[in-house]
Amino acid sequence: MGSTRTELYFVFMNYDPEYQRLRADQTKKGAYELDLYLSKKHDELLASTLQAGTYKKTLSLVIVDGFAVEITETQICKRG
Repeated sequence: MGSTRTELYFVFMNYDPEYQRLRADQTKKGAYELDLYLSKKHDELLASTLQAGTYKKTLSLVIVDGFAVEITETQICKRG
């Protein structure tokens, strides 16, 4: 059985035209919409990939469309 100790992993997403469109809007409203979009996108990916309660998303990165997540080595190996 794998380790239950969690480590921090950074995940960087592939090209997303909606991300590019929202990022191009330099208004306060645009920044707010981008934050909401990425947070939801990252949360949905984690929820569809990992079992609820087995991970902790620590942040979303707006500049590169990525996020940090605390998971175990076993969880990362299962995802390949």
